Amino acid sequence: MDVQTFTREMERLAPPELAEDFDAGKIGLIVEGDPEFKTVCCALDATPAVVREAIRLNAGMLVVHHTPLWTPVTSLTGPTANLMREVLSARMNLWVMHTNYDHAAEGVNDALAELLSLEERKPLTLGMIGTCTILPAEIARRLGCPLSIWGELKSVNRLAIVAGSGFDDEFLAEAKAGGADAFLSAELKHSVYRSAPLPCIEATHYALEAPAMKRLATRRGWHYIDDIPSIRTIP
Repeated sequence: MDVQTFTREMERLAPPELAEDFDAGKIGLIVEGDPEFKTVCCALDATPAVVREAIRLNAGMLVVHHTPLWTPVTSLTGPTANLMREVLSARMNLWVMHTNYDHAAEGVNDALAELLSLEERKPLTLGMIGTCTILPAEIARRLGCPLSIWGELKSVNRLAIVAGSGFDDEFLAEAKAGGADAFLSAELKHSVYRSAPLPCIEATHYALEAPAMKRLATRRGWHYIDDIPSIRTIP
């Protein structure tokens, strides 16, 4: 496949105009490699381990959700230089689909809802609400991560989900008004929880967003590279 054809396909899947303003210049083809390639790898993050595995698999394109270049690059030093050296030396293209994939119809939140078997879904500004037929223990099992439950959780009949870091006062209020009785996301701040109008179920950022990249790789016949953060809970 050539990069131009790949670009058209990816922009149909996750149109760049769906991205938040802060993603300007941070999505799409952020590292240009060879114009033609055969093998595509996919991951949530372009970590050193992921890049090395993609190179081992002779990937000509690596598709990730999170860019490794969050801020404007005015110098290449340290870990960023090491990572880019490997990518560029392999002549590998690097493609990022971030908030445009969050908002896409078949994107990150849709994959999470599918994993959790949410029914009767309705969209939120970011994420969605759906009828949940599984218990928190089964949610944790399907996500493959421990859950922290903040507040008195009496029911998870109507569950609001926002993949990634979605604990936001406005999102929580919208979910409450939409009939949710619990809210699932990642990286809950103490101050946000204190004013939360409904119980909060906190998972890991990786566990909530990786399912979309795994599903994308499966549907496209790409190689998915798992790089789960090492987390140890102590009672």
